[in-house]
Amino acid sequence: MYQGGVSPQILDLVHLRASQINGCSACVFAGVTGAKKHGESDERLHAVAAWRETPFFTDEERAALTLTEAATRVADRSGKAVPDKVWNEATDHFNEEQLSAIILMIGLTNFFNRINTTIEEPAGTTW
Repeated sequence: MYQGGVSPQILDLVHLRASQINGCSACVFAGVTGAKKHGESDERLHAVAAWRETPFFTDEERAALTLTEAATRVADRSGKAVPDKVWNEATDHFNEEQLSAIILMIGLTNFFNRINTTIEEPAGTTW
């Protein structure tokens, strides 16, 4: 994922947003910790849950966050999980390799979110 040409900061935002949606405290904790290591500010991290209502994110980051929400909330839609409008916006900002990295981050995050919430892994746990 980290060799797909997407900034670590965007991948951190993707991971954090999917983890917030899924209610995985261990992954939210890990996401914030990782994002801070990549230089993310507290201001932006606090705003990820309400990213649409804040001025803190670029159009590129917003496209990645929109794709993250669509791909994470597949059960919340009828029809296409990722609407064409969302996909087209993502392709305006990312090439195929970058989209692959983002989609892999979304998928792996959702996978680990489900494992951690199933076994009730607490925040701050290290493996």
